[in-house]
Amino acid sequence: MTKNYLNTQSSLAMKSEGYYSAKTVGAKNAIDKTQKLIENALNTIPKKEILRFADYGSADGGTSQEMWSNIIKLIRETGDERQIEILYTDLASNDFSTLFKIMQGMQGNSDFAYQKFFSNVFVHGCGTGFHDQLMANNSLCLGFSATAMHYVSERPCLIENHVHMTGASQNEINLFKDQAHKDWETILLNRSSELIKGGRFVCINFGIDEQGRCLGNTGGKVMFNNFAMNWKHLEAQGIITNQEFINATFTQHYRTIEEFRKPFDDKESTISKSGLVLRSCETMITDCPYKTHYLKNTNTMSANDYAKTLIPTMRSWSETVFKNALINRSANEVNKIVDHFYNLYIDDVSKNPTGHAMDYVHVIMDIEKID
Repeated sequence: MTKNYLNTQSSLAMKSEGYYSAKTVGAKNAIDKTQKLIENALNTIPKKEILRFADYGSADGGTSQEMWSNIIKLIRETGDERQIEILYTDLASNDFSTLFKIMQGMQGNSDFAYQKFFSNVFVHGCGTGFHDQLMANNSLCLGFSATAMHYVSERPCLIENHVHMTGASQNEINLFKDQAHKDWETILLNRSSELIKGGRFVCINFGIDEQGRCLGNTGGKVMFNNFAMNWKHLEAQGIITNQEFINATFTQHYRTIEEFRKPFDDKESTISKSGLVLRSCETMITDCPYKTHYLKNTNTMSANDYAKTLIPTMRSWSETVFKNALINRSANEVNKIVDHFYNLYIDDVSKNPTGHAMDYVHVIMDIEKID
C-alpha cells in the first residue's frame, strides 16, 4: 500500500457555490424524513434559557434548511420565544459564504430562510471538523448530523486497486475499519462533552444495512465500482498515472449497524460511561430521486437526459477526491481530466440506464446523554 498523503481538514469539501445542495435532492429527502424524530427528541429535552442546536458536516446548509425551518416554526408556534442558536460545522475548506447566503435568503430557496421570518435566531459557522469538540461543555441541547460522519479523520492507507473501502482488499478494509472505530469513539465522546444532561444527538449516517446495501449499491450497478472502472480506464489510456489512480482513495468508511451500536451495547465502554445511551437505531433507504423521475417520464426523457441529471449528484461530493489525486497538473488540465472522467460515466448510463442510480442507505440513530 502506497503511503497516505492526504490532509483531510484542508483538502476535502463538497462542490461549492450552491452546487452541492442543488444537485443532492436525495440527501435533502433523507433529512426531511427524519424531522419527526427531531420533533420527538425536542419534546424530551430539559428547558434551558437558550436553545442551542448544531448541524455537523453541514456543507452549504441547503439540504437541512427546510427541516430546521420547520423545527423553528414549530417551536415558535408553541409560544416558545427563547433565543435559538444554530452552529453549522464543516471543514475549513467548506463554502461557508454560500451557507450564510442561503440562511439569509440571498441564495437557494428563500421560503425556508428562517432568519428572515423568525426573530432571536442566531446562525454561526465553525470551520473545524466534527472529530473535534466544537462547543463548550454542557451547552448543546440538540445535535444533528446527516450524511457526513462516514468520513474518517485520516486516511489509513491508499487503496491499490479500487477507489473506495467497499471494493478494497480485506487488509485495506481492516485498516479503514480500525480508523473508523477510533473516530466513532472520538466523535461520540466529544458530543457527550458538548451535550447538556438530557440533550440529544440525532445522526443519520451512510452505512451498510442488514442486506449489505450501501450508497449506490442497492441491487443494480455499483456506483463505486463504476468510479473505479472509469478512473482505471483513464490510466489505461495514459491520461493519468498509476499513482494518480491509487491517490483517488475516498477518505470514507461505511460502518455496519453492529459497528455503530458496539460502544453503546458495551456498558463498560468509555461511551457508555460518558452518559450516552442509544435510544433507537434503524436503517432507511431513500430512493434516488433522479431515477424515480426518469422512470415516471421515460416517454419524454432520453437515457442521456437521465444520465445528465444523475451524474451531477454523484459529482457534487466526489469531485474533490479525483481532483486531489492528480499530481503536478495545471488547473486547466485537472478540470479537463475530471470532466472527461464524469463524461465516461454519463456515456455508460446513456448507453444503458438500467440499474444505474444512487439510492441512499442510512443508519439513523437517536442518542441521549443521561448523565
